Amino acid sequence: MPRKMPHLHPTNQVLKRPFLAFFLLCLGFLGGCANVIPPCGAKISPPSSELRNTRWELTRWNLPPNNKGEVRARQIPQGEASNPIQIVFDANGHRVSGSTSCNRFTAELDEDSRGFSFSKIASTKMACTPQRMELENDFLYQLNDYRSIIRNGDQLLMVGNDREVLSFTQRQPTNK
Repeated sequence: MPRKMPHLHPTNQVLKRPFLAFFLLCLGFLGGCANVIPPCGAKISPPSSELRNTRWELTRWNLPPNNKGEVRARQIPQGEASNPIQIVFDANGHRVSGSTSCNRFTAELDEDSRGFSFSKIASTKMACTPQRMELENDFLYQLNDYRSIIRNGDQLLMVGNDREVLSFTQRQPTNK
């Protein structure tokens, strides 16, 4: 006797389609944000001792999502010829210095049980183009007022209180 196939009610088919569409949409969204969301192995608030004698170059700056939820990237100078934004942690673990794309800066590292923060931030005051000055001011603001730092190997994410995410890539230390 032939086996009867179970009758699928049309309502079941209709309910499955939106769920599948929603699932695929979420999967695509997470894939598109992979460069912003740190992987599970990333270390949130690493101790400053792990960053001693390292140099980091800003390679991506994500602005907060707009009204449509889209993440936008800010244009930043990259590469040695363009005077990139860089942070250098000293060998003693007490100070950082670097470039703001226009001027040089320095700061002290303060550390407690929640991680480290930068204090006594100072910079040189050379005049640059208005675009570089705006970028410098915004970078120094983020340096002074970030929410968390996340390290994943040669990537360092600085997440701002305003939901901006600065992504740094580790570079070889310089002997300057």
